[in-house]
Amino acid sequence: MHYFKKFHVEPGSKVDLSTIDASFKDHHESHQHALPEIETYRQKLADLQYLMYAENKRSLLICLQGRDAAGKDGTIKHVLGAMNPQGCTVTGFKVPTKEEAAHDFLWRYHRTTPEKGQVAIFNRSHYEDVLVVRVHNLVPQQVWEQRYAHINHFEQQLADSGTHILKFYLHIDPEEQLARFKQRIDDPARHWKISDNDYAERPLWDEYTTAFEAALSQCSTPHAPWFIIPSNHKWFRNLAISRIVTETLEALNMKFPEPTVDINEIKQKYHQIVAEENTKPTQ
Repeated sequence: MHYFKKFHVEPGSKVDLSTIDASFKDHHESHQHALPEIETYRQKLADLQYLMYAENKRSLLICLQGRDAAGKDGTIKHVLGAMNPQGCTVTGFKVPTKEEAAHDFLWRYHRTTPEKGQVAIFNRSHYEDVLVVRVHNLVPQQVWEQRYAHINHFEQQLADSGTHILKFYLHIDPEEQLARFKQRIDDPARHWKISDNDYAERPLWDEYTTAFEAALSQCSTPHAPWFIIPSNHKWFRNLAISRIVTETLEALNMKFPEPTVDINEIKQKYHQIVAEENTKPTQ
């Protein structure tokens, strides 16, 4: 199965999340069954990220959106764990600071977009400004409605500058969210993750569904596609995202840069040093 096509939101299509099975896991019976494939793509990710870093011609921006407990942190751990931290950044976006709120809504996001050769992951993203803002009526409707176009222009600008953009909506159902809330209650090591806000947002499930569907429908473009990833099974979420990122990077046909030195000359110098050190008398 081609995951890129399976989970891709076609530009101009109308998204209905109720028709998408959050428990989908393809042909895999279990995490154990899928593990060899998961590990294969983790290694491919590591190799491709190293190649992007060396080539230093383009960058990758990964945006993660989802409800509370959808697995954004776990996805980052899996994807970033396969990469060299030297070539990656992760930025989590929460309530804007006073400085951020004093600028246009895209200002704080633009500041952390990746430079050439780098991979940047957004834990939540510029889409918060058509999600939370919309659901909680923080700005007038005419303001957040304009933001879809602003976001599309922003992403087009990044793409024109050599940034490849992949956006993932981590799709879980209400029952799975509750199960994960319970895990946090039962496991002392997860107590730090518990927030009053999680429970305050739960009654607004339908309102968030409407907001997510609008963002996914209006802002999936050829240069910045959205993918709806079934995420009830954490291991399948990781596999699907790894595959899509890998296939996207493979399609770029990246190449290592040409050496900046004469390799034959360097070889001669190396062998000369080895020969000289081998002929030195031992002490």
